[in-house]
Amino acid sequence: MKRDNPYEAAFEAYLRDRRWGYLATDETRRTHFDDEPIKSLDFVVSTPYGSQLLIDIKGRKYPTGQGARKNFTWQNWVDRTNIESLERWQVKFGPSSIALLVFAYRLATDIRIAPDTPDLWIWRGERYLFRAVRSTDYKEHMRTRSLRWNTVHLNSLSFRLIVHPFSAFINGIPHNQEVEFFTE
Repeated sequence: MKRDNPYEAAFEAYLRDRRWGYLATDETRRTHFDDEPIKSLDFVVSTPYGSQLLIDIKGRKYPTGQGARKNFTWQNWVDRTNIESLERWQVKFGPSSIALLVFAYRLATDIRIAPDTPDLWIWRGERYLFRAVRSTDYKEHMRTRSLRWNTVHLNSLSFRLIVHPFSAFINGIPHNQEVEFFTE
């Protein structure tokens, strides 16, 4: 975890507020498996049913852009190495672990959202919405976004089919079904 990253700090405050057991990792030191470097996790969260959630936080703004150039797409791109690292972590932690990409969306002030939307979190005057995708599901549906930057993404329909409120993973393993992010 990077203490100066507002998305990761907001997520940690969210975990602490709900009293969910977690470990925030120290990203200042690179981890190695079998003499090969691996991207560090941001958090390991324990669940009541005995699983460990292996989490990589991806901070995004919603919407992106400004003025007439606003983009109301739920950005979900990641570096391909994020997926590869999560897979390696899941193997090391074993079958009771679930590797997750958690998208922490910081919502613009003009976005209307129901206050009872799952995993809506207000922290330091900003609103965040936490949505999670199993890395295995992401890998199955991902498409190349940029060869130059080594990034991948999901199209909007695939993303809606495999994304869940983060808290759904605390309470069990959710089934894939189209998710409404929020309603007005």
